[in-house]
Amino acid sequence: MANTKKIKTALISVFHKDGLEELLKKLNEEGVKFLSTGGTQTFIESLGYPCEKVENVTTYPSILGGRVKTLHPKVFGGILGRRENEGDREQMAQYEIPEIDLVIVDLYPFEQTVASGASEEDIIEKIDIGGISLIRAGAKNFNDVVIVPSKAEYSVLLDILNKQGAETTKEQRRMFATRAFGVSSHYDTAINAWFEK
Repeated sequence: MANTKKIKTALISVFHKDGLEELLKKLNEEGVKFLSTGGTQTFIESLGYPCEKVENVTTYPSILGGRVKTLHPKVFGGILGRRENEGDREQMAQYEIPEIDLVIVDLYPFEQTVASGASEEDIIEKIDIGGISLIRAGAKNFNDVVIVPSKAEYSVLLDILNKQGAETTKEQRRMFATRAFGVSSHYDTAINAWFEK
């Protein structure tokens, strides 16, 4: 297959854990290494899979009440680094930035929080920053990275893994990127609509 890339390391940071089990099982069978934060990391380990803490990579804990967990050059460098760019590869080696080939994100439920009649403070805390940034970074570098921007795409990735193992074509990565920008656009539109009110 043309332009196929192997998935070796996956960064997983999701709000909703339902539907993730089957995907994690298959990724683990394919030898994919897991990297995660907080509740997602606990969930992955509860299923018996090894999972490295993002803070082991960044050497920073989750700070500001969880507002800053993944926002770090070692995480974003690992996603945005162009694998065929010699300068990028040299800098990734110099700064010990690990390649991240798959990003699975499920954003904070902003619209549901608004619909529930929650307070302004609670609504603002459901404006996802790290997650939306991970989605945009993964989608931008679709040449090298698979981005799964919501639980609606779990089954799409699982289907690919079942058919061809932990490898994706450029066309498949571009399809995920297209969906990712759709998720990002919808999310920001919902936030904008709330502020307009």
